[in-house]
Amino acid sequence: MPPIMLAPTSRLLRHARQLWRRYGVFWLGAIAVGLLAVFYARLIDWGYEAFHTMQHRHAWLPLVVTPAVGATSVWLTRRFFRGAEGSGIPQVIATLEEGTTMLGPRLLGMRVLIGKIAVSFLGILGGFTIGREGPTVQIGATLMFHLRRFYPRSNALIERQLVLAGAAAGLSAAFNTPLAGIVFAIEELTRSFETRTSGVLITAIIVAGVIALGMNGNYTYFGTIHLGEHFPKLLAVAVVITALITGLAGGLFSWLLLNTSRWQPAPMQRLHREQPVAFGALCGLVIAIVGIASGGTTFGSGYAEARGLLDGQEQLSWAYPVLKMISMVGSYMPGIPGGIFAPSLSIGAGFGNVLHMVFTDMQLPMLIALAMVGYMAAVTQSPITSFVIVMEMINGHALVISLMATALIASRVSRLITPPLYESLAHRYLSHSAHAAAAAAPEDSPSTLEPLFEDEKENGNKGDSESDDRTTRRAYDQDN
Repeated sequence: MPPIMLAPTSRLLRHARQLWRRYGVFWLGAIAVGLLAVFYARLIDWGYEAFHTMQHRHAWLPLVVTPAVGATSVWLTRRFFRGAEGSGIPQVIATLEEGTTMLGPRLLGMRVLIGKIAVSFLGILGGFTIGREGPTVQIGATLMFHLRRFYPRSNALIERQLVLAGAAAGLSAAFNTPLAGIVFAIEELTRSFETRTSGVLITAIIVAGVIALGMNGNYTYFGTIHLGEHFPKLLAVAVVITALITGLAGGLFSWLLLNTSRWQPAPMQRLHREQPVAFGALCGLVIAIVGIASGGTTFGSGYAEARGLLDGQEQLSWAYPVLKMISMVGSYMPGIPGGIFAPSLSIGAGFGNVLHMVFTDMQLPMLIALAMVGYMAAVTQSPITSFVIVMEMINGHALVISLMATALIASRVSRLITPPLYESLAHRYLSHSAHAAAAAAPEDSPSTLEPLFEDEKENGNKGDSESDDRTTRRAYDQDN
């Protein structure tokens, strides 16, 4: 009799274990992504507030602090946290393209996660123009990738689903933009929508989003803009001009990052290659000088400035978007962790402020929204993701057609100047030498990173970099 009673219980327990392995571990990971995204956001906000307070009390202090932070961040990244440099989105794209088995341990290791948080926090403490949204994508992908250890029969498909879902959930939790998380995964990370992944992806976004909303409340990233019932007659003209200007500016920014050896003087290239720590200090000095010249408005991610313009509480000069771009290039070139989403939105807001001098009859928030989506679409060359993100950030459903048109035109203009930024950077992780190093090195090894910028490579690898860039350009031309 007892064996007969135990049989159903045994089957029930076995079924419960299967459900836990299939769904429970995954949900636990999505909860972890949401919690860590909120913690990281608060940490970065606190770091910038600390810098902001210091800078207001001692206006000259960034001349010392920012170069010191730049040098320290570069040293830490290169010495301990290889793979954590930059926004993190190229690393996720490369991992999904090449395969989690090859690049996952190297670009999504726990050492990388720790470095991403710690060094980007240090960077924001020094006033660097970096955002937290791109890093949150890599953080989310890393957390979910390591859940593969809890699957008894983990395979490449499971790992890919985990990485993709973690990255999308990270973006969604960072911006409180669940639709943008889905579109970002389709348009930027995979360029396709797999039926087998859709449920996993949406579930992760829901769980991580619920956690973020529970801790932060229901909010829109930039607040809600209020527009009248009637749009101005020159709206179509404003859309085209805004898209052209932001498309050119965003394309120029991407070109500068992808072609540093073409515009940097030879002594700067040599310093970057041979003494990267000193180069980081020099970039920090440039950021400090630009920040002081701008009255402190170019320090940090630029969220406060963009929000202030949208609320009508901030007055910025016409030079703000140009100065912010200089600070952003200086922040990204040393290769320290930090994203470009929030700074790009801030630069776009600055261009909207300038365009208001031309379209004086239009509402300033409307022009700012158009310029934000235009510049972001030009930098990322992901127009759908860009307009969905901005639409959710400002609750701007009334502007959806205008945002879509601006994003599409700006993205096309940018493509005339340069190939997609994230894809080009991701391609640099896919060289043959990187493959060999990843196969031979242990997990979380800090010494197997393929350099992020072409002028960081040794002379022997420079030809490979140029070949990689040509390959990326050919693939890009075929797609277009």
